[in-house]
Amino acid sequence: MADETASMSIYRASRIIKRRQSSLYNSLLSIHEDSIFVSEIAQLWPELPLVANLRCGLWYAKKFHSNCYFKSTDGHTNNLSFNTSRLNLHLAILAGQRGGCMIVDSTRKGKRFPDSMSKTIPIWTCVLNRAILNYRNKMDGINKPMEEGVNSSAQNSDTTVHESPKWDSSLHLPLWVPDTERVRIECNLDGWIKQLETSGADIASISSLLKKPLRPLWISQKTVIWLNEVPDYDSWDFTPIILISASAARDVYRQKRSSEFSWNYIAGAGDDEESWARGLTPTLFWNNVYDLINSGPDVCNQKVAAIVERDRVYRAQRGQNAPQVSVKPTKLASTNSTHIQDQPLDVIMEDGTGGHSLGDEHPIYWLGSTNLAVYFKASNVDGILNCDQNQILCREDISVCVCLAILISLFNVEGVYDDGKSFKETQITKLDMRQRLIFICKFAVNARPSREYLNV
Repeated sequence: MADETASMSIYRASRIIKRRQSSLYNSLLSIHEDSIFVSEIAQLWPELPLVANLRCGLWYAKKFHSNCYFKSTDGHTNNLSFNTSRLNLHLAILAGQRGGCMIVDSTRKGKRFPDSMSKTIPIWTCVLNRAILNYRNKMDGINKPMEEGVNSSAQNSDTTVHESPKWDSSLHLPLWVPDTERVRIECNLDGWIKQLETSGADIASISSLLKKPLRPLWISQKTVIWLNEVPDYDSWDFTPIILISASAARDVYRQKRSSEFSWNYIAGAGDDEESWARGLTPTLFWNNVYDLINSGPDVCNQKVAAIVERDRVYRAQRGQNAPQVSVKPTKLASTNSTHIQDQPLDVIMEDGTGGHSLGDEHPIYWLGSTNLAVYFKASNVDGILNCDQNQILCREDISVCVCLAILISLFNVEGVYDDGKSFKETQITKLDMRQRLIFICKFAVNARPSREYLNV
């Protein structure tokens, strides 16, 4: 029993350490460092458009020409697929117009490249190339599709429809993909080509824009590039799809140091943003990048919370979708309890001090998706619903009415947030108002309000 307790303690301690290493500040510093590498590669071929693979890739540059969506799961060993719901034909058109493109992505898995780059995109380029070749052969009067395993350049040596004398439609995979995987992909190519041809995709337009076949190239932080030997992409006999894996190929944390603060590098930090970003978006990050990375680990969360809330209010005032950001609940540190409590959002107080953790004396709790909060001594929220027995001096007679009116309009009689649906459909009575406030206080705030403030 003692050994089991010890092992659980070690496991819990390792989880806490990992959580601290995966902090918001570490993630943002790691992204910023990797973005420098992406910028350096982008400058090697400045004429080629930079494209982000959603969603992770969006974090690694301030500005992208476009984005695409290639899923790593489509390249997993037991899930190889060519998904016609994610054809990314705009990318082929862009590459045809500009002579190629660069795609940015990353992975937390400790690999040099995510599966989206190792297999999903190579499959995509091969399927498109072969579908284009089939189309051109038909336009040349050859009404049979290319036979599997036949050299495509030999079949197409006499064509005059496209400008390139050879059209390489072979499968190009990186060296680290095993031969068994290559064979499995080759066996599925004909079926994927038929799916593309029957999907209604405008292959004719892509064929007219692409003068050379698509071909992926791979660049990571381990790639050796001689700056005096960087080739001109126009000299290649293919249209390059340059795949830039932003992060270092490590699944371990490396401690680093900036001018003032030490931090831990996280490979693929931009992945799975819901688990770490706390509502921050790539656009908000790059608009405030130097303020955030220079803030240090102690106040980074508070700065992010302030940035996110300021942006939310800005969008809400303009009638845009602006839901309240919620933070995932955390377990209490006590070993005797597994009760889950809501984690308060960090806020910046008027005196400049930073937010409050779960164990603080005066935490702040946001109510649903409203801009209202429960806080005993706060002055930077729209209104205060005082659940303390002691009255506070901040015109409570006004703020309670404002809070109550807005809460009534957003919650139903069971205290469940419904974005005002029930308010629009029913007549609200004084009893309903009192009932809703009681439910909201009990279930959203986990506190019993003073009867003094229920006499509406």
